[in-house]
Amino acid sequence: MFELIAQAKPAGGAALDQVAIASGAAIVVTAVLMWLGLGHRSGKVALLGRIGAYSERVSGLPAWAAIPSGMIVVSLITALFGMLWDISLHIAEGRDEGPLANVAHYFILAGLFGVFASGFLSMCLPLEKPSRVAVKVAPGWYAPLGGVLIAAAGTFALIGFPLDDVWHRLFGQDVTLWGPTHLMLIGGAAMALIGLAVLMTEAGLSSARRARSWVAFVQRVSLPGAFLLGLSTFQAEFDFGVPQFRMVFQPLLIMLAAGVSLVAARIWLGRGAALGAAVFFLAMRGLMAVLVGPVLGEPTPYFPLFLVSAVLVELAALRVKEPLRLAVVSGGLLGTVGLASEWAWTHVFMPLPWPAALLPEGAVAGFVMALAASCVGGWLGARLATDRTPSLRSAAVGGAALIFALTAYGLWSNGESGARGTVTVAGDGFTVRTDLPQDPIWLTSTSWQGGGLVVDRLERVGPDEYRTTEPIPMDGEWKTMIRLHYGRTLSALPIYLPADPAIPVEGIPARAETTRDFGPEQQLLQRERKTDVAGWLWAVAYGVVLAIALAFLAALAWGVHRVSATGRPAEREHVDQQRQGHRSHQHREPATQQ
Repeated sequence: MFELIAQAKPAGGAALDQVAIASGAAIVVTAVLMWLGLGHRSGKVALLGRIGAYSERVSGLPAWAAIPSGMIVVSLITALFGMLWDISLHIAEGRDEGPLANVAHYFILAGLFGVFASGFLSMCLPLEKPSRVAVKVAPGWYAPLGGVLIAAAGTFALIGFPLDDVWHRLFGQDVTLWGPTHLMLIGGAAMALIGLAVLMTEAGLSSARRARSWVAFVQRVSLPGAFLLGLSTFQAEFDFGVPQFRMVFQPLLIMLAAGVSLVAARIWLGRGAALGAAVFFLAMRGLMAVLVGPVLGEPTPYFPLFLVSAVLVELAALRVKEPLRLAVVSGGLLGTVGLASEWAWTHVFMPLPWPAALLPEGAVAGFVMALAASCVGGWLGARLATDRTPSLRSAAVGGAALIFALTAYGLWSNGESGARGTVTVAGDGFTVRTDLPQDPIWLTSTSWQGGGLVVDRLERVGPDEYRTTEPIPMDGEWKTMIRLHYGRTLSALPIYLPADPAIPVEGIPARAETTRDFGPEQQLLQRERKTDVAGWLWAVAYGVVLAIALAFLAALAWGVHRVSATGRPAEREHVDQQRQGHRSHQHREPATQQ
């Protein structure tokens, strides 16, 4: 089938026949979900009810929480594997022939549809009002709040697929993880875990039944661990060694993931939750690194450590009990000792170690991000534990504002270095003579999209002279360049680039000796990006995606705040009595709630 639908590597949107096939498949899957869920509610389809009853017996949880809790973690791990494999394929091979010609896309789509399905089925399963905070979907239909949030997260992520194709048609392919529509895919999947956390809290507060011990243990490890996995995906470009943003972003993103997920896990789930999350993260990312790298033969996705950070949060919680103080103390420890451990880890395991030139900017920015993220994590964990301490809200709002400010700070860069380089090719390597204005954060030879990835940190051999330390490919489909990053500057000098008629652009041959200026690296890394698009169209497109993202984040915050009001025993007793009153109507159209 792939040969019939994929004949060339398009530089813009996907071929219309592939769009039609993908759309048809999505319609079929959605129709099956509608038949299963709505058929259950009308009493015409008994399958979902039988599965739900079995899941209740096995887990001790209400069916509307038991089924999604199993589905969503598996779905997210599937999507994450597909994402890492997809990134690796694009790094090694460049553009694919279309969305259906890349097998990794099937894992991503299956995972994201699984996320949406888990939320939708959670919404359909209860035939009575499941909790005090349940959302009224239609007359007589109250859906669990967590299920609604999960379905919203799945929808947000899935919308990213068609929007991604529209984006490619308007602006060309954006070969970067941080493309706006790519962030929708990643963000929707990651934030679905907040919906699941709300669902678990909702289930615990709406029933006197307790989950079985083994179920509680698995959830205690997998749920915060999966959340840490999701938040860690934003730094994937650094994991492969081809970041297209300033290196200060890496400590920022690592501290963001650690502060939010580990602090929230410890406050919400108690002793050992942060450490369990880090162990789960290392196990899953280690497995995926082996599968994508040695097994599938693609560039290996490396990963942060997080283990020291988890231990620090656990130790802080032994002495500090109040959520706000714990968040602040944890943030301080993460931003110092935790950040130092990640600094050391990059020199042991990561493709681009953090150099001394990253100081003091990386240390200061990482410390501030750790504090800000820990305050947000403290608010999230306390709300899930139904603690409505007013001071936490103020700290979380301030922390969120700092996170947005630090993100904008990290995005602030330019491509004009003013440097020139004279490159001399000798055999399978080269030397470059260049007068750099200051010590570089990185100076690498990067070769990609020719069948693999080669990132070689250039070795200094004399004043203003550097050389490669391993064989560098400079022929075929390889794209080879020298990348230079210092301060806010991200620039590159081409060594060899093939011609690309689909864009179209001419090739740059590797010459025995040549002198060129370092220019904006985006022009070399994202050759497919259109340069003749009106500025207002860029602004409108970014504005639309940003508005959707902010609305989604606001909905999540509303859901977390809403569920924190459900902890009063009288309300739990009322919901239990209502459930018993409707027990005989499990497969009938439910009566309208007053």
